[in-house]
Amino acid sequence: MVKSFRIRNIEIDPPLILSPMAGVTDISFRRLVKSRGGVGLTVSEFISVEGLTRNNPKSKRQMRFYEHERPFAVQIFGGQPERMRMAAEMAEEIGADILDVNCGCPAPKVVKHGGGSGLLKDHERLETILKEIKKAITIPLTVKIRAGFYDHTINAVDTAKLAEACGAEHIALHGRTKEQGYRGQANWDLVRQIKEVVNVPVSGSGDVTTIEQAFTRFSETGCDGVLIGRGAMANPWIFRQIEDAIHGREIFQPTLEDKRNILVEYFEMLREDMPEMAAIGRMKQLAGQFTRGLQGGALFRTAVYHSHSVEEILGRISEYFEAIAAGRQYFGEGARTEIVEAPELDSCETASVG
Repeated sequence: MVKSFRIRNIEIDPPLILSPMAGVTDISFRRLVKSRGGVGLTVSEFISVEGLTRNNPKSKRQMRFYEHERPFAVQIFGGQPERMRMAAEMAEEIGADILDVNCGCPAPKVVKHGGGSGLLKDHERLETILKEIKKAITIPLTVKIRAGFYDHTINAVDTAKLAEACGAEHIALHGRTKEQGYRGQANWDLVRQIKEVVNVPVSGSGDVTTIEQAFTRFSETGCDGVLIGRGAMANPWIFRQIEDAIHGREIFQPTLEDKRNILVEYFEMLREDMPEMAAIGRMKQLAGQFTRGLQGGALFRTAVYHSHSVEEILGRISEYFEAIAAGRQYFGEGARTEIVEAPELDSCETASVG
């Protein structure tokens, strides 16, 4: 049976978490997905403590959130205990419900400074960081880890035990190692192993894109929660659909009009929050993921990627959905033959689109 769980006194209901993704899960995307329902916890993009503690405006903007997002966690990364402590204090000051430490990102730019999955190689440093943070904040401390830094150093169980001993109150596992890269089946067996040795809730992350996959993860591992990232980009209603299934309700199926409206709504949110060109870039990114599998989706995606203004993008959206609704074949830009494929995205590095 799938049921809610608590991180200290904070109920995660339903037990579904929007996984943090750099360059994706900003305040606009979280707002969009949260409004569709079914999200039990939202998490910020992972935020550099170097930026936060040196008053970098971008880093501070990444901590913003809406009240209706609660419960809301700020995720930070870094390798210096003092700066991690300072950043954790800042997250609590802005009103975050939970402080999450990233011990999972394998990006070289993160690892080379001792942060992210680099902490899996240095448990002494990780212990110091977690203890410093725990002393400094009153909100719950949680961690997100990977299976291990390398295939031959799978140490997620030991890392989880260390985190719990340092006061972590929830552990999330992204099962791949650095060598396995950003693709492949997450090692969900490790979730079950961690559950057997710790007394705090444990959630799993990786490759959940359908209702059936979510229920399989819950039943096979006994995990308390499931994190969904890329699956929410392709289907922003996935949380609502899983929640419907949990409660035995009829599964919500978005109409063609729903799909059109969500793209327009997201674009409006982006334009409210950032400069026009930045909003256009983010819009291209979501359109690429969101149109996977849709009729004429590759042609629509290509047309959007080649757009350079708000008016062009809105026009492309109207053209595409009007054609599909009328049962007409969508030809995109006609003369262009090169199809732009949507990039594969991971939780801590995303491909940029021009």
